[in-house]
Amino acid sequence: MQTLNQDIKEKRFKRAYLLFGQEAFLIKSYKHRLKEAILGDDTMNYHYFEGKGLNLSEIISLADTMPFFGERRLIMLEDSGLLKSGGDELAEYLPQMPESTCMIFVESEVDKRCRLYKAVTKIGYAAQLDHQDSAQLARWAAGILKQEGKQISGQVMELFLLKTGEDMENIRSELEKLISYTLGRQVITAQDVEDICTTQVTNKIFDMITAISSRKTRQAMELYEDLLILREPPMRILFLIARQFNQLLMVRDMMGKNIGRGEMASKLKLPPFVVGKMTVQAKAFSRDQILSYVSLCVEMEEEVKLGKLSDRMAVELLICRRG
Repeated sequence: MQTLNQDIKEKRFKRAYLLFGQEAFLIKSYKHRLKEAILGDDTMNYHYFEGKGLNLSEIISLADTMPFFGERRLIMLEDSGLLKSGGDELAEYLPQMPESTCMIFVESEVDKRCRLYKAVTKIGYAAQLDHQDSAQLARWAAGILKQEGKQISGQVMELFLLKTGEDMENIRSELEKLISYTLGRQVITAQDVEDICTTQVTNKIFDMITAISSRKTRQAMELYEDLLILREPPMRILFLIARQFNQLLMVRDMMGKNIGRGEMASKLKLPPFVVGKMTVQAKAFSRDQILSYVSLCVEMEEEVKLGKLSDRMAVELLICRRG
């Protein structure tokens, strides 16, 4: 991100950029920031293409055209799939693209071995924008609050992030709620967070599994009822529980191999602070216990599909299971 910020600040742009990764908020933010910094209010020299099956000859022809009454021509390609396959024609063209043209690729999936990826990185910059860790999220959120004249302690910020999760779009939305709720006050308290911020479904699942590991069946059932009140389908809840136990199994195995939190986060594609919470949770189970829960999730899903159990009853049996 430092390279992107520097290019935007200095207005010295490369001929090609690639934005990809897990954090949709950052991708969207840099997509708009780059467009605004490169073109400003100029709409005549902006060309946007989306989806697969693009006419690459047309795009190359546009890229070769000098900007109309402007310094640069900007071509943005989003979710084209060209960074996985089919981008060889552009890969051959990019090295000879005029300096007056900037091409931005915004992709959800990227193969770093493909020719187009290598061509982009040779003449431009590829920015992998993934989930931020807790410290980065806390600094970012605190910065937004500071701009609004708000103060928040480290402990309250930790509570806030535990409720919101790591999705920056959701964090931004919850911050706006907090700012409005505390209108006329500078200091944001833990009670403010509890009163106004919504706990994410995945966090409720995490709490549910913590309750299961502590044999607090009533608490786990209450969390389940909360999710049903929020109109979460039981089969989605079952899926999220199964995913959590599968992740715990992987965490447990990596812990046994003395793999560090950063590498775990990379392998699981989760923020490091989430992995930190999961390592604590994984220690509450033996490996055999986690495996048995993984198997039980599969069994419950099959029972529902065969019509032997209702979806709601399947999750209840899973929560109430002992051992």
